[in-house]
Formats: sequence, C-alpha cells, structure tokens
Amino acid sequence: MVDIASPEIYERIGIPHDEFARLRREDPVVWHEWDCSRGGFWAVTTREDVTTVTRDWHTYTSAEFTNLFELSPEAKVARRSLIDTDGGEHTRLRRLVTPPFTMRRTADYDGVARGITNGLLDAMLESGADGSSVDVVKMLSEPLPIQVIVSILGVPATDADFMVELSNQLVEGTSHREVDPHAYGNTTPLDLLPFNSPASHALFEYGRELHAERSACPADDLVSRLVEAEIDGDRLTDQEFCNFFQLLVFAGNETTRTAISQGVHLLMQHPDQQERLHADPSLIPTAVEEIIRCAAPVLHMRRTATVDAVLHDRHISAGDWVVLWYASSNFDEAVWPDGRTFDVGREPKPDHTSFGAFGPHHCLGAPVARLELRLMLEEIVRRGVRFAPAGEPVRVASNFVHGMLRLPATVTAA
Repeated sequence: MVDIASPEIYERIGIPHDEFARLRREDPVVWHEWDCSRGGFWAVTTREDVTTVTRDWHTYTSAEFTNLFELSPEAKVARRSLIDTDGGEHTRLRRLVTPPFTMRRTADYDGVARGITNGLLDAMLESGADGSSVDVVKMLSEPLPIQVIVSILGVPATDADFMVELSNQLVEGTSHREVDPHAYGNTTPLDLLPFNSPASHALFEYGRELHAERSACPADDLVSRLVEAEIDGDRLTDQEFCNFFQLLVFAGNETTRTAISQGVHLLMQHPDQQERLHADPSLIPTAVEEIIRCAAPVLHMRRTATVDAVLHDRHISAGDWVVLWYASSNFDEAVWPDGRTFDVGREPKPDHTSFGAFGPHHCLGAPVARLELRLMLEEIVRRGVRFAPAGEPVRVASNFVHGMLRLPATVTAA
C-alpha cells in the first residue's frame, strides 16, 4: 500500500493515481494511520463523498483547522484565517473580503495580467531562441501569479521575489524537512504560525507594515480596500487582516503557480492536445477547467467531525479527522470514465473539486486563477508558442501542494 499522505510520494511520482483508483474502487472512505495526528484520519476519495462532506459544514467543520497535524488551543487562536472558520464567523469574514474577488471586479485585472504574461513570454522566447532549454517554473509559472497578486494587492513590484521566497518557505512547512525556527527574525513558536513556518512571521510583519501605510494613506489597491472594508461598522481586526494577507500571498501565488506548471507539463506530455488548442482557440475555456482538474493544485483539505456520522457505510466518530483528497476525487471514474486522460475539449460539467468543491469554502480566488490561466493560454495560442520537454520535472516534497520546483522545456513561436 502507498502512504497517500507522504510528501516523498508526491516529490517522487506526483499524484499516486493507481493507489487512489484502488481506494475509490475498494475502500472509498478508509482509515489511514498517520503519525502527525491523533492516530490517523479518514481518507475520502470519491467526488460524491468529497461533495457531501464539503457541503455539510455542520457535521464536518473547518474550524478545527484544515492541515494534517494537531494544533494546540493557543495555536488555533493565533493561526485562524478564513479557511479555518465556519458558520457566522465565516460568513462575517467572507462578506468583508469578497467584494474585490467578484467576477466583475476580477475583469478589471485583465489588462495588468495580460501585460505581465506577454512580458514573461517575451523573456522566455528570447532566452530559448538558440534552442537551449528554459525553466518554465522560473520564467513563467513562478513570476506570473506573484506579479499579478502583488500588483492587485499594492505590494511594490520590487518585493515580488521576496513574496515568492516566503511562499516557497511555506510549502517547505508541509514537508518533513526541518526549517530554521529563527529565520526572518522570528521569535514566535512555530506551532503558533501557519504552516509551522517562520516565513509566516515574515508575511505577518510585512502585512502589518502595509496595513499601517494604507491606513494612513489609502491607494487604489486591494490592501486599501481590505483596510477600509466595513459592513454595519464591522471591520477586519489587525490579526484577521494579517492572517488574510498571508493567505492571499500563498493562495494567490502558490496554487496558481502549480496550475500553470502542471498545465504546461500536460501540454508537453500531450502534444496532440497542444496542437488541438492551437487549431481551435475556442477550446481555451474548457482547457482552463481541464488543466485545473488534472493539476489538483491543492491535494487535500481536512475537516473534523463534530458529531458521530456515517459516510459511505463507515462510522465516523465525533472528533475524527476527515480528509478530502481532491487529488483523487478529480479523477473519479464514476464521474469521468476516462478521467486520467487529458482532454482540452472536455465538457466543464460536472465540476471538478480543485477549488474546494461546493459549499461555503469554495475558493475565493478562483476567478483570479481562471483569469491568469485563460490569459496565458490566449497569448500562447495568439503568438503560436509551443513547448516541448527538455528533461524531467523536479516536484515539490509536499502532501498539500501539487507543485513543481523546475520544469525544463524548449520553447518556440510560430
């Protein structure tokens, strides 16, 4: 049996599709022993069961946190953000922070994101003009989302590389590798920091400084809108703002970076689908959804049972961890008989679960992620850009993010 929670598995082979397929077929809700928890967790692997748990926040709560390790009561208070709330508190936070992420507002980011995309493609094509290989991660998928998110947030462009560095360090916190607890001048115990990472301390401090600047002198950016957000006299507290800023930098950067890396990798693995997209640009919207489905940028999220329950004939006890494996549910044969086949023309319904399936925790930044992927594909097709593999990818050692560290390729333009 494969340990589906082992970071080393995802570093070595990526998603363990064969093992997830076996679980969906033989044991869709299975008890998985795990040292970093209270003995283990229930692994939920089918789309139907993932959807059931996601919608029923009364029975399966996010308020006990969503990662695969135990937290003290003090840590829960210090680390709580939007994704770790439910009920009235979640509704309150969501109302305060949602306006900048509506589809209408996201359309305002089109020009900035398209300009960034073309600048990165220019540099990539120039670097690979002599036929030498380029690193898609370093030249496209890493800089694109962070440059877009810092532009939207109002973070100076000169700090984009620092935001990437901190985001990378947060991912390290989901592996088994040791980190320097004093990095970035951190003095806070790691268990009080998101991802058990001193990079969270650095992001909190950066967010506090930016909060103070925008409070004194507002600008036309997302941070200012969050600072000024108010509903019936209610505003984000300083700690809520810092936790949300950290979440935005990570989620607005890392997950989209992963989707772009995996998307280009899929196009290289399936040159027929790459050519199909070039031949028919009308397929771009469905290609975006197919990339997100197959990429499964976030591998899982945890819930905690609030009461005794039954799920797929398994008896769940109150307090048990219930882990939603999007890396499995997105390939469920009962929904997509050929789900492991990459098809840029696949109908977008039924929906994949990459953005948290359905319910109150559907990803707030999904419209921005879709925008960046759509613009990237539009410009690749418009310019006749094609990618070919130039070596094996180097994957991230993480059981949470399905990321890549390097993706060597050759790149040409018609």
